[in-house]
Amino acid sequence: MKAPLSWILDHVDVPAGTTTDEITDRLTLTGLKLEAVESPGREITGPLVIGRVLTMEPEPQKNGKTINWCTVDVGDANGTGEPQGIVCGAHNFAAGDLVVTVLPGGVLPGGFEISARKTYGHVSAGMICSARELGLGEDHDGIIVLPADAGEPGQDVRPVLGLDEEIVELEINPDRAYALSVRGIAREVLVSVEGASGFRDPAVRDTPAANGDGHPVVVEDAEGCPVFVARRVSGFDPTAPTPDHIVQRITAAGMRPISLAVDVTNYVMLETGRPIHGYDADKVRGPLVVRRARDGERLTTLDGTDRALDPQDLVVTDDSGIIGLGGVMGGETTEMSGSTTSILVEAAHWDAVSMFRTGRRHKITSEAGKRNERGVDPTICEAAADRVVELLVEHGGAVADPGVTVVGTPPAMPTVQVPGDLAARVSGMPITEERSIEYLRAVGCDVSGTGTLSVTPPPWRPDLTDAQDFSEEVIRLVGYDQVPSVLPTPPSGRGLTRAQQLRRRVGRTLAGEGYVEVVSFPFVGETDLDALGLAPEDPRRDVLRLSNPLNAEAGFMTTTLLPGVLRAAGRNVGHGTADVAVFETGTVTLPTHAGPAPILPVDRRPTDEELAALDAALPAQPLHLAVVAAGDAVAGGWWGQGRPVSWSDAVEAVRSVADALGLEVAAAPVELAPWHPGRCAALSVDGEVVGHAGEVHPRVCEAFGVPRRTVAAEVDLDLLIARAVHLRQAPTFSSYPVAKEDVALVVDDATPAAEVEAALREGAGELLESIRLFDVYTGDQVGAGRKSLAYALRFRAPDRTLKEGEAAAARDAAVALAAERTGAVQRA
Repeated sequence: MKAPLSWILDHVDVPAGTTTDEITDRLTLTGLKLEAVESPGREITGPLVIGRVLTMEPEPQKNGKTINWCTVDVGDANGTGEPQGIVCGAHNFAAGDLVVTVLPGGVLPGGFEISARKTYGHVSAGMICSARELGLGEDHDGIIVLPADAGEPGQDVRPVLGLDEEIVELEINPDRAYALSVRGIAREVLVSVEGASGFRDPAVRDTPAANGDGHPVVVEDAEGCPVFVARRVSGFDPTAPTPDHIVQRITAAGMRPISLAVDVTNYVMLETGRPIHGYDADKVRGPLVVRRARDGERLTTLDGTDRALDPQDLVVTDDSGIIGLGGVMGGETTEMSGSTTSILVEAAHWDAVSMFRTGRRHKITSEAGKRNERGVDPTICEAAADRVVELLVEHGGAVADPGVTVVGTPPAMPTVQVPGDLAARVSGMPITEERSIEYLRAVGCDVSGTGTLSVTPPPWRPDLTDAQDFSEEVIRLVGYDQVPSVLPTPPSGRGLTRAQQLRRRVGRTLAGEGYVEVVSFPFVGETDLDALGLAPEDPRRDVLRLSNPLNAEAGFMTTTLLPGVLRAAGRNVGHGTADVAVFETGTVTLPTHAGPAPILPVDRRPTDEELAALDAALPAQPLHLAVVAAGDAVAGGWWGQGRPVSWSDAVEAVRSVADALGLEVAAAPVELAPWHPGRCAALSVDGEVVGHAGEVHPRVCEAFGVPRRTVAAEVDLDLLIARAVHLRQAPTFSSYPVAKEDVALVVDDATPAAEVEAALREGAGELLESIRLFDVYTGDQVGAGRKSLAYALRFRAPDRTLKEGEAAAARDAAVALAAERTGAVQRA
């Protein structure tokens, strides 16, 4: 909400010397946040004065343009008292008119410097200004002609034009619609600024009583339109100009002046907060009827749009049909125009919920709709209509018809029981009951009782509906800055949960392995699932649809972290990072198809059964871990060649995490999208599959913008954490020497290395300290369809030095079991 400060202070007095900053600071502290303080003339410097045109001589030019060579009396502002010679291209003024004149040395908005210069054969010493040149609007068709009583030549014109005015822009919360008016802001100044007094309510005025002579109105839906007031004026002069002070004020508020009839309704809306609509009375046929729209009805609104109406829309009709969307926008058939001489003024109170739904349904945003949908004071309809009639009579030469139509009565405000000490208990400040009553009455509430107060909010505050709302009113007027800062005392013995500690352990482990954590949105679309190459029956395509997605192309909760991590990797590759290693831990959403979640009550604690029903409707959201790596796993340099990432790096990343959790992961070959067939492993712990790892399929790499041979892994981290060893024992080291044995086993090419390793580990027995695959060979020496796996076996006893032959015997036992289980043959 923007409003000139002088307009606000027309309705409330502040102590002499109170600055704009002091006023806006207090308003911000009590809930009306300051956005900006503007001044239209801030960019204008130098002499800007009233000038009287003494002579103007039209001079046609060769280019077809006619200029006026003028002499302008600027008093003593030019230092000589002599008339100023100025060339002007406008023609909407005459000799004797008062005009706005900027003299040499002045600077207009945009840094436009004025100097005496020769043009069209004359030395033009200044400029006669239009509204656009002064930053007062977009009108550039002619210069500003001032009223005859504006002042004397040479006088500073800034106060006349309001260029020295300060315009305050405040951020208004949706629940405080009363502050979308000068009336509401002035009331806030009254209760916020110390020493403010003398509130003059523009909605308090003597209005004529309703009678049977007004325009007939029938309200068929009293719930949607509780109050409807109609007044009429005749003999209105449609050519009458809008007074300058009204133009300045509505322009400062961000609205465009249109005509006197329209400007007056906007002026009263800004002043009181009550939206007003005017009809061309000569175009209205018969009584006005307020009802809901019917199926198939349409309306062409003032913006020229033909709209199909909804049965929930409130409409205003006459004998010709629908003539307006109630409270939102009028219809084209009864629009006021340049020939309107009779005006029917409507001031009606509309149901806020209906206004909101109609505005969103038809995508109409208007100043009137913005106020009606938030809730407006229903008791000021008669006063607002009377104020519009007064201005039309005063400035448009109209005559007020004696008829006054008032249909309905304002709805009563509910009385709420509020504990007298509630504000003190909520804020922690020593606020007495007497002080609470004082502040509640200051904001317009009717308060009675002691201990437990009976509080009735004022009609302009429909947002005050329960006890906490009233305590907030008291606290904000005491001052949020006065609320004491008290650090809560944490209970002893609490810290991170087991799961939180293990999650941090996982993150530290992967960071130590060279992976960088990323966070992606948990939303996917069909295109993402297609890019992963998932089959139609893949369970990961069973997704939960969002009812109001941020992005229409990503309207589902994700069932896998891979799309987000692959996109992050692709984005880094696209920015020139050739070697990428990223990971993400996050929840995925797996629908349970248990039906819609119940709506729980807010006036009491839900029962255990209600909470159980809510939990049952929630989808499963397990925590997953995903890693993606591309480029080189080991960089090359003077020390030797680098090594590109391979599927084994993805497996090893998961094994590193499992080792940090005290677990062992087994890998077995499997085929699953989005991994490359033959290069994907199912990862299991204690026989249960926890995830998959391997090389990403080339088509998937292309879809996500990552290089070929990119590797990825995804595991269910909840399953790993559930089996993890929370407090691990520190490793023990034997001081006795190690015995080294290497073996090379030839097996079928399809035999997994993990199966061979498992057999060796079991056959070697307790003396085996570690086993490592250090070479894989395929070629003529082992035959087609065969491969050689070379393992380094390390044996050590914790309490003695191994005797000669013990390590060899353990090695032979390991080889024998591997041969039995996998058909392995030891190479010579």
